[in-house]
Amino acid sequence: QLRLVESGGDLVQPGGSLRLSCAASGFTLDYYAIGWFRQAPGKEREGVSCISASGDSANYANSVKGRFTISRDNAKNTAYLQMNSLKPEDTAIYYCAAEYRDRSGSDWYWDPCPGDSASWGQGTQVTVSS
Repeated sequence: QLRLVESGGDLVQPGGSLRLSCAASGFTLDYYAIGWFRQAPGKEREGVSCISASGDSANYANSVKGRFTISRDNAKNTAYLQMNSLKPEDTAIYYCAAEYRDRSGSDWYWDPCPGDSASWGQGTQVTVSS
């Protein structure tokens, strides 16, 4: 059974850092594009960052560029989101998602963001507050 489990969420002061993890089980993350999304209270879910199956391309929301870094460790079957210089507006539940990519296609390299066929984790709470 395909499963994603996020961890690493916490209460942190403004300016602080956190690293979120997204551990996959029941499948090999190597063949999947991975995305991080977040949803704040009363707001719609938004994309934060995503990385292609090959690891060659990554996207970031303008609001997190220069502060967040997405990465993947296929040997550990885990993806990460390093979050630095956190702001109160980063407070949200953070979710990871994964979508399969065919290694023989260009999407393997250049389509980093999971879409409608993605599998989702249950989320981890990040709260940025003094």
